[in-house]
Amino acid sequence: MAGSGGRPRLTTPLVRRHGVLREASWDDALAAAASGFGEVIDADGPTAFGLFSCSKATNEMNYMAQKFARMVVGSNNIDSCNRT
Repeated sequence: MAGSGGRPRLTTPLVRRHGVLREASWDDALAAAASGFGEVIDADGPTAFGLFSCSKATNEMNYMAQKFARMVVGSNNIDSCNRT
């Protein structure tokens, strides 16, 4: 299936290791993302983390995003861009 501009869509997550993007399992990709979030939070505190949600997402999805940012990460830096 083609994506925007006729380019093929990604069907497997990619994780950057030693400067090179490599295919990874979903579990490995999620672990890498969580590890990256943790490194930022450990180094600079939870307020270094910010999250953008989408104004076109459901209210429930935006609610879960803000709960994640506030309760799990400890950051109030969340914006759902509802001004558009």
